Amino acid sequence: MGSLFNTYLLLGVFLVCFMPCSRASFCKLRRKFYLNEVHKPGDVLLGGLFEVHFTSVFPELTFSSEGEEPRCKGFDILGFRQAMTMAFAVDEINKNSNLLPNLTLGYTMYDNCGALVIGLSGALSLASGQEEQFPLQEKCLGTLPVLGIVGDSFSTFTIATSNVLGLFRMPIVSYFATCSCLSDRQRFPSFFRTIPSDAFQVRAMIQILKHFDWTWVGLLISDDDYGFHAAQSFQSDLTQSGAGCLAYLQVLPWDGDPNELRKIVHLIKTSTARVVMAFVHESQMIPLMEEVVQQNVTGLQWIASEAWTAAAVLQTPRLMPYLGGTLGIAIRRGEMPGLREFLLQIRPDHSNNYENNMVRQYWEFIFQCRFPPPPAGWVEAGGALCTGEEDIENVETEFLDLSNLRPEYNIYKAVYALAYALDDMLQCTPGRGPFSGNSCTTLQTMEPWQLVHYLQTVNFTTSFGDQVSFDENGDALPIYDIMNWLWLPDGRTKVQNVGEVKRSASKGEELTLFEDKIFWSFGEPPRSVCSESCPPGTRMARKKGEPECCFDCIPCSEGKISNKTNSVECTSCPEDFASSPQRDHCVPKKIEFLSYHEPLGICLTSTSLLGTLICAVVLGIFIHHRSTPVVRANNSELSFLILMSLKLCFLCSLLFIGRPRLWTCQLRHAAFGISFVLCVSCILVKTMVVLAVFKASKPGGGASLKWFGAVQQRGTVLLLTCIQAAICVVWIVSASPLPHKNTQYHSDKIVYECVVGSTVGFAVLLGYIGLLAILSFLLAFLARNLPDNFNEAKLITFSMLIFCAVWVAFVPAYVNSPGKYADAVEVFAILASSFGLLVALFGPKCYIILLRPERNTKKAIMGRCLTPEK
Repeated sequence: MGSLFNTYLLLGVFLVCFMPCSRASFCKLRRKFYLNEVHKPGDVLLGGLFEVHFTSVFPELTFSSEGEEPRCKGFDILGFRQAMTMAFAVDEINKNSNLLPNLTLGYTMYDNCGALVIGLSGALSLASGQEEQFPLQEKCLGTLPVLGIVGDSFSTFTIATSNVLGLFRMPIVSYFATCSCLSDRQRFPSFFRTIPSDAFQVRAMIQILKHFDWTWVGLLISDDDYGFHAAQSFQSDLTQSGAGCLAYLQVLPWDGDPNELRKIVHLIKTSTARVVMAFVHESQMIPLMEEVVQQNVTGLQWIASEAWTAAAVLQTPRLMPYLGGTLGIAIRRGEMPGLREFLLQIRPDHSNNYENNMVRQYWEFIFQCRFPPPPAGWVEAGGALCTGEEDIENVETEFLDLSNLRPEYNIYKAVYALAYALDDMLQCTPGRGPFSGNSCTTLQTMEPWQLVHYLQTVNFTTSFGDQVSFDENGDALPIYDIMNWLWLPDGRTKVQNVGEVKRSASKGEELTLFEDKIFWSFGEPPRSVCSESCPPGTRMARKKGEPECCFDCIPCSEGKISNKTNSVECTSCPEDFASSPQRDHCVPKKIEFLSYHEPLGICLTSTSLLGTLICAVVLGIFIHHRSTPVVRANNSELSFLILMSLKLCFLCSLLFIGRPRLWTCQLRHAAFGISFVLCVSCILVKTMVVLAVFKASKPGGGASLKWFGAVQQRGTVLLLTCIQAAICVVWIVSASPLPHKNTQYHSDKIVYECVVGSTVGFAVLLGYIGLLAILSFLLAFLARNLPDNFNEAKLITFSMLIFCAVWVAFVPAYVNSPGKYADAVEVFAILASSFGLLVALFGPKCYIILLRPERNTKKAIMGRCLTPEK
């Protein structure tokens, strides 16, 4: 709340400085900020904000009275090198005759001392100028104090600065502020940056996670805009991409509270996530890693944000056992020829010029000396007196280590972006300008928003070969290097480039990784998943109350498969296919029907042919002995018809074997029904004839024989058979039996069968056969005790008893037999009943004909006693 109050207070002072005066002829600066600065005059000035000191003694102060200054301490040599990089870029531009000819650029750079209020004070000073007073011209026209500002270093600082200066459309080009919130053009209309936003950095990290199949990660963020917006983007993009889930999200405290850090590290230690992403600042990682060492948390794969990827303070022998193999997102490294020579030329002047006191502090820090007298308000360096003639090349300092220029390269691009925008503005042809009435603007009449227009359209290529342009949100074409922390056997550390991630207009976002160069502290990429991937043949079932990355693997049910890893659901196989035992692919279903090639089919076929052969043999015997009394008794013609019908019964069973076809389905039951009706009707007529003959042998019964002559017998058999034929025709025409692929019996088989079409038709067919059989049985049963040595009624009774018993047992067996076994049951019933009729009716006769020829006489048939010859 204090910082927010101070921000608005500073804004009030800033507005007072710019408030037009209706009566006075000049404006007077109400307050002046005394800031650590470096200045170079020029025709046009650029502003810069850098962190040259880590912190300030009184960071809550926003301004001070005359003679009072904020005290900055902790000189940041790399922050100073960044400021000097801006100076180098300006110097290089001034030497370039093709860019801003006849115009000299200057700069004013302030130190934010690592404090928001001081950074904002510097930004307001750059925007308003530091002159005590200046004349008020008509329409308030005049050269701006600075054309644009390069900075600030932190997202939070930049947000505050852009919120204020954006009201006046002052161009701000940041080199290090990555918060994705700064891409909001409504809120920050004049903000640009040469560093990719966290939104792209987050997507880059997600691409790395996807590349290594790390789906279960922890996230640590800083307690500021940088961390919160990164977490928001990460959670959103991670959900949309489906790349993984967060095991935990923890906010690192700014004050390094030991108790809070202890809880966070314990959570990291106990979590199953082996990958930890950290969107935090270098200063926050130091106490965190101290606690990691204290609890000895090893086996983690760290992924660093750009804020601490290159932090040398963490690359120590004490921490590398825990941080070795770290992958990090780093700002694009660049090369700037001539920078080293420029840095070597930086020397303090001897006039104790306050405007360049930043250079004097740098000199005091490098050589551990002090200039007499020390500037008031700044922490003294102590030690010997500085002469200004010291040789910096004799000092080992990272200030001259230019092997890893990353923020500096962004600063370089930011300065050039402002210079190219200004150059485009100055080259505007009157009458062809982009503003109202196709007008142009000049340095004297320029308003900040006009430079913003040119900055929005700037497009150039650096000497390093990188293209620089800004999209509609002020973001430059994003590109990041991917770094890897290598722990060498001799104990030294090295941060090596192992790839890059960038976005281009043609290819979109693309990740390039050189995996053979990556150092893994485990020897290979770690596994970091909440649940192991579900193999093909299973599907994921999310665990209740847990993230979607935590799931169980459920095997696919029968008839369904999954042929990919981590399938959400199993898919059903086509109708003619079944799932494999592993449930990972569909296989053609086995085809099942009563085949001639299987043992059951062979057995039934053999039995059928055997029965047919026996019928043929019996028929041959009867034809050969057709004149004998046994054959001629009780109408031999009917006996021949019975044998022929039995042969048809045996043969019709073959229609039930083999793959069902339309014609076999239609013919099998018709042939079966007609053949059996022909046989049973012949038996019925024989039985009726037996009764009629014995009735005729009684007094007054001769009239009954006239109804059972040969013609009447044939007519009766034909009539009864035609009724069955009519039933079959009606059945086939109305609801024909059809071949059918049945997949209900077995999920892995297709059972080919004939559906009866009409159950009623099938029932009528069987019922008619049963009616005739029962009638034959009853008549034969009545005639069983008639006097005769060879009473055929007894044989008919026995045969009909067998026939009825077989078909009564057939019905439940048929109904409960699936698929081919139903056909087998029906064939068995046909064969059993046919053999029963054949044996019962013709067995005794063949026995007499072949084995007891002495009984094959008329006397024996009529029951007369035979006397043996002497």
